[in-house]
Amino acid sequence: MATAAKKATAPKTEAAAKKRTPNAAFMKPLTPSPALAAVVGAKPLPRTEIISKLWAYIKEHNLQDPANKRMINADAKLKDVFGKPQVSMFEMAGLIGKHVK
Repeated sequence: MATAAKKATAPKTEAAAKKRTPNAAFMKPLTPSPALAAVVGAKPLPRTEIISKLWAYIKEHNLQDPANKRMINADAKLKDVFGKPQVSMFEMAGLIGKHVK
């Protein structure tokens, strides 16, 4: 029975040992819209960098809801990007997709 448990865990460790390669679509530089450029800058950036800069802006301006950290309270700049005063961090990536080319 102990050998069966070892065999069951072996594939998981092998899969974890493999390095993940980043998806090329995430690394393609995208041009932000003027509303998004006010937050992350106007030069083309990969989607991952746009999200990172957006989170840096959110944390710098203390825009996470203190009661529920998953919610982001939009200031004037982010309201132009999100289109509403508060969004969840899960819908944020979808809303940003409309602001990049």
